[in-house]
Amino acid sequence: MSKPLKQIHLAAHFPGVNNTTVWSDPQAGSHIEFSSFTHFARTSERAKFDFLFLAEGLRLREQGGEIYDLDVVGRPDTFTVLAALAAVTEHLGLTGTINSTFNEPYEVARQFASLDHLSGGRAAWNVVTSWDAFTGENFRRGGFLPKEERYSRAKEFLATTNELFDSWHGDEIVADRQTGTFLSDAKAGAFVHKGQHFDIGGQFNVPRSPQGRPVIFQAGDSEEGRDFAASSADAIFSRYATLKEGQAFYTDVKDRLARYGRRPDQLLILPAATFVLGDTDAEAEEQAREVRRSQVSGATAIKHLEFVWNRDLSGYDPDGPLPDIDPDPGEHTIARGRAQVRMYRDPLAVAREWRERAAANKWSIRDLVIETGNRQAFVGSPATVATTINDFVQTDVSDGFILAPHITPGGLDEFADRVVPLLQERGVYRTEYEGTTLRDHLGLDHPDDAREGREAS
Repeated sequence: MSKPLKQIHLAAHFPGVNNTTVWSDPQAGSHIEFSSFTHFARTSERAKFDFLFLAEGLRLREQGGEIYDLDVVGRPDTFTVLAALAAVTEHLGLTGTINSTFNEPYEVARQFASLDHLSGGRAAWNVVTSWDAFTGENFRRGGFLPKEERYSRAKEFLATTNELFDSWHGDEIVADRQTGTFLSDAKAGAFVHKGQHFDIGGQFNVPRSPQGRPVIFQAGDSEEGRDFAASSADAIFSRYATLKEGQAFYTDVKDRLARYGRRPDQLLILPAATFVLGDTDAEAEEQAREVRRSQVSGATAIKHLEFVWNRDLSGYDPDGPLPDIDPDPGEHTIARGRAQVRMYRDPLAVAREWRERAAANKWSIRDLVIETGNRQAFVGSPATVATTINDFVQTDVSDGFILAPHITPGGLDEFADRVVPLLQERGVYRTEYEGTTLRDHLGLDHPDDAREGREAS
């Protein structure tokens, strides 16, 4: 008996101005004006995507003491954007990244419960921690939490927000005009939490929302992050969009679920993925090369090399050879607050490897950064891309993909018009939304169903 076809989940990531987007392209628009968000969201909904995803930037990055203008230059507040998009969409899920290191459970729970009400049950929360003192300077404590405390706080943060969401059962509002009774229980929303990180008590003032709780996403790739997702998340982002690495990550995370009494279908694995389409595979490959060169200017190449070398390399020619000096492995990095710094834990080893590859391929600094940096996950004709996406999902590389186009806001249009119909023809992607909430789109259980099961037993 053949294995039934998996249904593909697709979502869209609205990027900021960074090394994925090509903001200088004539087709590119604003990354902050609401018209860009509405175009992007409506295209996503037209393509029957599960959700739109917003990342979070809590501070402008700097490099060498100056604002790094090749990265995120201003990002509007997540809740403001998602609440506004709730008014111009009907089905699309609305996923926001909100930090658990510098916020408070009551505030975040109130915001997500409100968004879930306003959207009719389409809210989702990507729970993240913050790792650096650079961002922490904007907030209390003037710094950051050690790694072991970040995940401890995040776990308790999520548990506390769940207590707040669950402080309303959903049947307390009777609003009986004849008797004048509005609430059946005057203690609705009451909560008390005493823990290592939070000691709070009161009454939560937002009634139970359509989904009960927002859908929970998690993005960590460390051992702690994978376990956190397996124990508590509904979906996990992955950076593994290739066949071998993707299957290994998929198997590892899915296998962890049983430790927490969960089924494999209770956690979706969704890698981020970029794409370039052409009328033919050869045309798409040529366009992809042009996109990568547009994403990595000479100045950008030098900045990226400084992530590893931790030195001022502005005097080097980006079209020349790699520096003959070694990286400075000191703790105080030249690129404060940049996530890439964490990727290169042994800069001396990385430099040796890069020199060998550059010499073997006769690469300049810019060539090296292009070849070792972001590459499009899916490149080809619409038929080729549709086939590859379907093959990856059916062979358990993932349960779907979160697509990040290099042009904002119109970069999804061609995918919606030319790839989605091919997936629908194969019977692996919806032709209409079958439910009203994001949990419906993702095939996830409702928290109230689990609670009713526990009460019945």
